[in-house]
Amino acid sequence: MIAEDLEQVINQWLETSILQKDEIVVIGCSTSEVAGKPIGTNGSMEIAENLYEQMTNLQKQTGIHLAFQCCEHLNRSLVVDRQTMKQYNLEEVAVVPVPQAGGSMATYAYKCMQDPVVVEKISAHAGIDIGETMIGMHLKAVAVPLKLKQRTVGHARIRVARTRPKLIGGHRASYGENPSN
Repeated sequence: MIAEDLEQVINQWLETSILQKDEIVVIGCSTSEVAGKPIGTNGSMEIAENLYEQMTNLQKQTGIHLAFQCCEHLNRSLVVDRQTMKQYNLEEVAVVPVPQAGGSMATYAYKCMQDPVVVEKISAHAGIDIGETMIGMHLKAVAVPLKLKQRTVGHARIRVARTRPKLIGGHRASYGENPSN
């Protein structure tokens, strides 16, 4: 059920044609919330595995970079591939996430990525928040929520967002044909 829920979210996200090659997508996830428990109380590596597989499928289809947000105990730092860190000139921090400090999702991602590193912050182009994990600090300004039909993964509420450039200049400014890019 969990994998199917996220697959529906991903398919609806793909229909928007918003995700572009080489963009960063931040994933915040409480596996406890997915299981129907309060955030931080019942992490699950099995749930993390199901979700990770779906997110890597999205990555293969779009060419995006994945950034898995750790929990508050690691200041919501992010697990990324070393190549992503280098490409975006991100600063590595010295920590390895574990379920009790980092969360199950970030821990699983760290174990599965080919060359994982943890970075302190990022300015992602889009993101998915599974279980109200507060990904907003890692999105570029201006974040725009996407309203998808699938609103949950397991028991967790989800919110998907994209970003757009800031509109500046006031009523005299011209933004071109598509100001939401």
